[in-house]
Amino acid sequence: MSKDQWDRSFSADEFVYGESENIFIHNMSPFIPAQSIVGCFAEGEGRNAVFLAKEGHDVTAYDQSSVGLEKAEELAHKHNVNIETVAMDLTKEHVSNNQYDAAIMVFGHVPKQDQPFFMENIIDSVKPGGHVLFEVYSEAQLDYQTGGPPSVDLLYHPETVLSWVNQYKCLHFYYGEAERHEGKRHHGRCHVIQVVIKK
Repeated sequence: MSKDQWDRSFSADEFVYGESENIFIHNMSPFIPAQSIVGCFAEGEGRNAVFLAKEGHDVTAYDQSSVGLEKAEELAHKHNVNIETVAMDLTKEHVSNNQYDAAIMVFGHVPKQDQPFFMENIIDSVKPGGHVLFEVYSEAQLDYQTGGPPSVDLLYHPETVLSWVNQYKCLHFYYGEAERHEGKRHHGRCHVIQVVIKK
């Protein structure tokens, strides 16, 4: 979706994906060393960024939607933590390389032609030895109708994902079903790809 579409999507009073962190990020967060500098990509309304800030990390949240990032700042204030927010198109604009101890991305769905740049942007932002954690919907999610974009062009193929990460140490890879209950947009059994790599 475009920036304007995401701004409209996030303009509702409620948090459309809820205020609680994604369960994959919650479960895999021990991979991130204490007091790390963390980049949160395609972070929307900030639920994962705020969780990591509450865990003691120095967090920057990236998204193309300024409306979503304003809500992220509100959520951080509600939980008495600070996060930095940066509005940018991660499929066209480069984030500085080698600046984070870890990076996360949850359900950042972009067109297939933009996916390599987007993923490279995330991985390149992490220092050597740092970790990258992400969860996305697979192409099989179209059969579930429980969240995510309704187009295969915006979903991910497991072999393609592996081609992006195979030069790094893979600590976790999962392709299969999961249960996600996140606000009004993600509800029920779904089909995901999960990755944790050490750069």
